[in-house]
Amino acid sequence: MAQREVFLTGGTGFLGSSLAAELLRRGHHVRALVRAGSESRVAQGCDIVHGDALRADSYAANIGTADTFVHLVGVAHPSPSKAEEFRNIDLVSCREAVNAAKQADIKHFVYLSVARPAPMMKAYQAVRAEGERMVIESEIPATFVRPWYVLGRGRRWPVILKPFYALARLFPLTREGANRLALVTLDQMTQTLAWAVENPLYVCRYSSRRKSNSAERKAANPGPATVLASKPDYGFAVRTFTNVPSGSLEPRNSTTPFRTTPFTSRTAVTAAGDDTWSAVAA
Repeated sequence: MAQREVFLTGGTGFLGSSLAAELLRRGHHVRALVRAGSESRVAQGCDIVHGDALRADSYAANIGTADTFVHLVGVAHPSPSKAEEFRNIDLVSCREAVNAAKQADIKHFVYLSVARPAPMMKAYQAVRAEGERMVIESEIPATFVRPWYVLGRGRRWPVILKPFYALARLFPLTREGANRLALVTLDQMTQTLAWAVENPLYVCRYSSRRKSNSAERKAANPGPATVLASKPDYGFAVRTFTNVPSGSLEPRNSTTPFRTTPFTSRTAVTAAGDDTWSAVAA
């Protein structure tokens, strides 16, 4: 597995600190954006970059040689009463992260979004959807991870809802929503994000307007272990991870992080013209 150079925002938070420690354990290099005074909350082994997540100009020049940008900044303990905070913090930090990533020529942007549609937290869903749109418009190859609620220390109360989830899965009309809004653990989220970091998407193409010889076809359709050196100028891919039933063991396609999480992925290739495009995980 190739070592990744990761720039991480939100690295002092509930999920970010767990992800930073896991990436370091796997041998990757992590640079974490930190506000002055929060250094002790960063996983030991991270390089610290001081800055303000709401101002790209405070840290963009210090992203360094990172190839992957993981954006986890958000309002702690989201609730319907925090709609203004979502726009002032979650959305602004995403806009600034995208701008910084573009300046640094980031090759893969990993964005923590939220499961939707859902009957509550409409403002939160709207902000995260707008964040996804910003990332897509940047044309940086991206992975979106959409959990609903992540269980962990101090975040266990939704466990009492598990019987209701189980009941909802019994009926066709509520099954899809129960699966999409299922509860996930901190470890499952950490493993999903780490897998996304280690398996960036690249885009390749081959022309459908003329016949190609076998060597050209082989080069244009690399196997799953093939690493393309850089993002082509003519296209980019977006991969989205969403919940599947917690009892599911089999991945739905080859880009699912195997059996470590309840997430599955859907990949969309954004391109133009008559050529055939393929998105592959490096």
